[in-house]
Amino acid sequence: MDKSKRLFVKSKQSFRRSLSPIQSGDRIDYKNMSLLYRLISQQGKILSRRVNKSTLKQQRLITIAIKQARILSLLPFVNSLPFVNNGKKKYEKRESITRTPTTVLKKKKK
Repeated sequence: MDKSKRLFVKSKQSFRRSLSPIQSGDRIDYKNMSLLYRLISQQGKILSRRVNKSTLKQQRLITIAIKQARILSLLPFVNSLPFVNNGKKKYEKRESITRTPTTVLKKKKK
């Protein structure tokens, strides 16, 4: 094999599928709040199958359970908790700025 072609050969990585957060003993139900909180984002959105690493059937059951829990007001539709911004406030009051170009124009008109 030539050196120029050897640069593009990818190293083989071991394929290992990580376990899903839902084990066989877990019951996907609207009353299982500890499981449902793991399957929604901080904003209250349902996480995708790729993120949850769940099967299609499990994801359907998850969405139904989360929607039932929202209707029964066990889960919020939108999470109203603010995100942590490292102690910084989102909106701060600014000091008033004196605008010099307008004051100069007013003086010229007189």
